[in-house]
Amino acid sequence: MRLAPHGALPRRIDGVWWPYSRDLLTQLPKMLAALPRAWGDITGVTVDAAAWSAAPGRMFVANQVVRLHKAPASPHAPDRVVLLSPGLGRWDLQVIPPDATEEAAALLTAAALDDRRPGADGEARPPTPTAGPHGRVGPTGRGTRAPRW
Repeated sequence: MRLAPHGALPRRIDGVWWPYSRDLLTQLPKMLAALPRAWGDITGVTVDAAAWSAAPGRMFVANQVVRLHKAPASPHAPDRVVLLSPGLGRWDLQVIPPDATEEAAALLTAAALDDRRPGADGEARPPTPTAGPHGRVGPTGRGTRAPRW
């Protein structure tokens, strides 16, 4: 996972997440554990219904209930995970497909986190707290694949 640098302007993407698989029950707890503490307790997660494996409407993560919402992908946000923390904010993470090559993931990450690109979805939100890159989520490496971040 890589988070966008904190800035004065609103962002349409707050970071990127490159999961190992589309198994939401396995990948989501690892991702939530890697988030900055300043984001608070994430109690709601919305994902693209077509992109993820079956999952219940809620799950227990780090001693709290997280409600899972599956919604159709927006044409402006093709594969995005939306995180909600009551009273603290909303954060949108672009999902890098698990089977992406390292080169493709790097290009998608650079495009998603580029401050110079205008927001394609026209969404205006106040700046959200971020804490910079947070290293990998999940086990180190996988076969001969490039390391994840």
